[in-house]
Amino acid sequence: MPMKPEVAQEVQPLARWMRDSKNMVVFTGAGISTESGIPDFRSPGGIWERFDPEEMTYQKFLSSSKSRRMYWELYYECWQTFQKVEPNRAHAALATLEKRYQKIRAVITQNIDGLHQKAGSDPEKVLELHGNMWGVTCLQCGYSYPWQEIFSLLERKVTPPGCAECGGLIKPATISFGQALPEDAISRAQLHSVQADVFVTIGTSLMVHPAAMLPELAKQGGAKLVIINRDPTPLDGRADLVLRYNAGDTMSAVLEQLERRTAQ
Repeated sequence: MPMKPEVAQEVQPLARWMRDSKNMVVFTGAGISTESGIPDFRSPGGIWERFDPEEMTYQKFLSSSKSRRMYWELYYECWQTFQKVEPNRAHAALATLEKRYQKIRAVITQNIDGLHQKAGSDPEKVLELHGNMWGVTCLQCGYSYPWQEIFSLLERKVTPPGCAECGGLIKPATISFGQALPEDAISRAQLHSVQADVFVTIGTSLMVHPAAMLPELAKQGGAKLVIINRDPTPLDGRADLVLRYNAGDTMSAVLEQLERRTAQ
């Protein structure tokens, strides 16, 4: 699909910075996955219109059997829907930038859908700040369960039991409200941000902290800051380039320009 002329014009600085980059970092949010059919949880018709976020806190998961049942209902619905979802052009473009052009040092994501890995990004380079929905772990001993095993129980209206290894509570391997971000992922994300020479945010409002501080760290470290988002963000005034197009069009246009330059 040929790139739109207006997008082709506006992405030229990004394509040039990517060509020259030695340490590019990408930071993604819900907006990169909406084009795959995954709705933003906060958008109209999203998950939080049907499930009360206040009942989905980590503390209530630990203390309330009612909240745990609601949590498993939510994940049953998500697994049922999201297992059919495929990566889109933006995910594929990032995987190509990493594999073919060796341009991406890390993909930091707020998403839990695993679509970056499914598109071909190296799992070792994908830092999931909010965990991954395709895993279930014991909160006490850390034993991991295939999500399909728990999904099968939920299909039969069976509430998942305690951990078979230690009897502790099992939970989807995602970060709930009130639960600390994974220390390893956040520390690696901060280090990559400080060291980046180009830092590209895609599909994130940059309003959820502490993740939203990462572009600031990159900017303080001297990186070019690029924001790709349909709506304004609090950091637009700090950015070197703001692109108001969807993720698929933008990243496809950047990739096409890089491919043209390589072919010359």
